Amino acid sequence: MGIETRKQLHVISTGKQSVEELVKISKSVYPYLDMLHLREKQWTGKEMAVAIDRLVAAGVPLTKLCVNDRADIAFMKNVRGVQLGHQSADISLVKSTFPSLQIGASVHSVEEAQQAMLSRADYLLYGNIYSTSSKRGMPGRGLASLEKVVQTVPIPTIAIGGITPERVCEVTGTGAKGVAVLSGILLSKDPLEAARSYYNQLHRG
Repeated sequence: MGIETRKQLHVISTGKQSVEELVKISKSVYPYLDMLHLREKQWTGKEMAVAIDRLVAAGVPLTKLCVNDRADIAFMKNVRGVQLGHQSADISLVKSTFPSLQIGASVHSVEEAQQAMLSRADYLLYGNIYSTSSKRGMPGRGLASLEKVVQTVPIPTIAIGGITPERVCEVTGTGAKGVAVLSGILLSKDPLEAARSYYNQLHRG
């Protein structure tokens, strides 16, 4: 089950906001998003499940929700997918256990991307492309490395890391199928306007 062919906008929770804040912002911006990732490492399974219920009650479709790491919670709450990283259970194990979930793999090299594809990930999250405050001291991997991943691995690649609306076109020009954003939307002074700006850049023309 691959993601759509059109350009995608993924938004990843920041770990810096309360559930109330996240729900309030998500309620207004979700029409512009393709996926809202709940990446909250401090939350318990119960807190994650409650947050999903609150997001759905606010109108956010289950088909736009993705849980980081916790495939069990993603499956039990019937959300669209799970995002797996280096610390997560093996992709192929999750795929065989929870075949209904769309699986994203967070990767940082061509080799990791190839392995994720062989393990049957549905899409990749690759970065960081530019330097970003969420990865302090870590230089951006750049557009050339993103393009190499895109050209080497045929499953869709979503780029992440320091991507502003002004950078969207050069990022998708590499062949990336979309962008993922944290603070650019959720910590923006005007999250709705920011979401519209990213959306419009992704779907120009």
